[in-house]
Amino acid sequence: MADTPDLGSGALRRGGSSPLVRTTQLQTSHKFVSKGSILIATKIRIYDFYLDIFIQEESFYKDNIPKLTFINWSSKDNCLLEDDCYKKFKIYYELTKKSPIFIKSEILNRSIPSQNLMLEAIEQINEYIFKKRQIFNLPLDLSVGTNFQQKVWRELQKIPYGKTISYKQLANNIGKISAYRAVANANGKNPFSIVIPCHRVIANDGGIGGYNGGVDKKVFLLNIENT
Repeated sequence: MADTPDLGSGALRRGGSSPLVRTTQLQTSHKFVSKGSILIATKIRIYDFYLDIFIQEESFYKDNIPKLTFINWSSKDNCLLEDDCYKKFKIYYELTKKSPIFIKSEILNRSIPSQNLMLEAIEQINEYIFKKRQIFNLPLDLSVGTNFQQKVWRELQKIPYGKTISYKQLANNIGKISAYRAVANANGKNPFSIVIPCHRVIANDGGIGGYNGGVDKKVFLLNIENT
């Protein structure tokens, strides 16, 4: 792996002075989309991995408040447009054929609210990678999920940095002890990789378990938090 992950021009570099942030993650379960929505996206590189960040284009906000819609692992040349999760987003947000519109991270504009939020997401992810941040503070739109999925995703946010729990424990934490398979399914549909830490959930037998972005990325994230 390279010495430094390429996280775009808005990212902090190794040795930056930003302190560890311990704030509560913002979240929403309110649907704020409009017919014919457009998503804009950017791609960042984290060592040998790539991550896509999606947000709604400004004219479709509710109350003029930008919120991230999707953060997921991808590849160098492609985003997960054919992924089942993205197909659900396409229907839910009633996306136009123009969507998504990709913007290179190095030309994101802080004067545009949506792009400023994307730059903030890049910075916070960079701080996490370099162990300067344990909790993310970003506005997220969780409304694409069912009530059950949203409950699971909120519970994931309560798992402490550097700790892991099993799918059974996660099910128990939301009062659904016998529904650990459904909980595991909801865990796998988490729309915000890294930011909502589904990587901290492991198999009931103590094994690493699966991960939607690939087990190599799950191991990578757990190693950051435990070394």
